[in-house]
Amino acid sequence: MLLRTPPIPVLMYHQVDVLHTKRDKMRGLVVAPRTFYSQLLTLKLLGYQGLSMKDLMPYVKGEKKGRVVGITFDDGYLNNVENALPVLQRFGFSATCYLVTQRLGTTNAWDSATGVPSAPLMNAHHVEKWLQAGQDVGAHTRNHVDLSAATDQEVIDEVAGSQSDLAALFGSEYAQHFCYPYGRYDSRGLHAVKAAGFATATTTQRGRATASDDIHRLPRVLVSRTTLPFALASKILTSYEDRRREKSQTII
Repeated sequence: MLLRTPPIPVLMYHQVDVLHTKRDKMRGLVVAPRTFYSQLLTLKLLGYQGLSMKDLMPYVKGEKKGRVVGITFDDGYLNNVENALPVLQRFGFSATCYLVTQRLGTTNAWDSATGVPSAPLMNAHHVEKWLQAGQDVGAHTRNHVDLSAATDQEVIDEVAGSQSDLAALFGSEYAQHFCYPYGRYDSRGLHAVKAAGFATATTTQRGRATASDDIHRLPRVLVSRTTLPFALASKILTSYEDRRREKSQTII
């Protein structure tokens, strides 16, 4: 029997680190470790349990009921395991980190053209540490490509290939969830994700997830370095994000 559940926020993070330069155009996506701690403390005080996409799915589908939020990290930055993991463990939360599978151990080179500073990504050893700590991973394509601008073959290679990479490196149980780079995709990308057999896929569309959402086009709630406890509470407890769903742009 499916349960009627309230909208569920799936939080979207990128980096958890000290901001090294204010000239970074995407500096809002670099959440200070102290701020990240206060955000997770806020969730705990409000009675929420932070869950990876794997653990969250029964709630989104209406199979379970509880006060839960999803926690996701895009790109697989090394600072996720260095700075975010200890905080997640302290609060007993789990999270999904979406990996760019052919770029493990390198940097976010795809951002260089926009002037975003280089930052190291996890290598396979770091990912193993993340998994051994009870966290989860998903695919973010092989090379962080804009699927809406790729050729038909590139779409298939990037989507299905990233799943194969994760399965080969860490096991098929860690190759179940997908995230669209930049939040951009078209019918070809959506079809490739479904054809590959991914259980879920997340976007950058704003809003809280509901049981009526397409499981392969789930909205998320952006959490930035300036998201203070009151703002975070508003994002997850009210319709603040839901009202912006149709207006949100897939640019991240």
